[in-house]
Amino acid sequence: MARWMRRNVLGAVLAMAALTACAAAAAAQGAVRSVHGDWQIRCETPAGAQAEQCALMQSVTAEDRPNVGLTVIVLKTADQKSKLMRVVAPLGVLIPSGLGLKIDNTDVGRAGFVRCLPNGCIAEVVMDDNLIAKLRNGQTSTFIIFQTPEEGIGFPMSLKGFGEGFDQLP
Repeated sequence: MARWMRRNVLGAVLAMAALTACAAAAAAQGAVRSVHGDWQIRCETPAGAQAEQCALMQSVTAEDRPNVGLTVIVLKTADQKSKLMRVVAPLGVLIPSGLGLKIDNTDVGRAGFVRCLPNGCIAEVVMDDNLIAKLRNGQTSTFIIFQTPEEGIGFPMSLKGFGEGFDQLP
């Protein structure tokens, strides 16, 4: 749980800045390289970068609020030493409450938001082997944002294809 909450500022600087855009734009960025169940690998060459960078992505909307979406982006840092999960949540989230994660109804923990852009707020964690294994072996993840301390909005997300996509991530 502590690793789930750990931030990696250096990793954020080294990772793909182009894929930290809002949830609506994130789904449209980069060319789809491959599809793995409910996940896609998208690749592009960001401005100033020498090499193409890829990320494993999935976007969902809240079941009861079709205008509220969330995008999960999994990528390797440019130095290939760390794996990051970035979650782009809509503006209006309650920042101190962070982003909650459950996998198959088991609480994994919360991550803090690291920054907000004009189109959304970003939570980021360094993925350890334990979290990766839970995502690989799970059926459904639920990301939870808060608009008030009492009101959480859950975003169920299929984990079908996560392991295969993660293994194919360059």
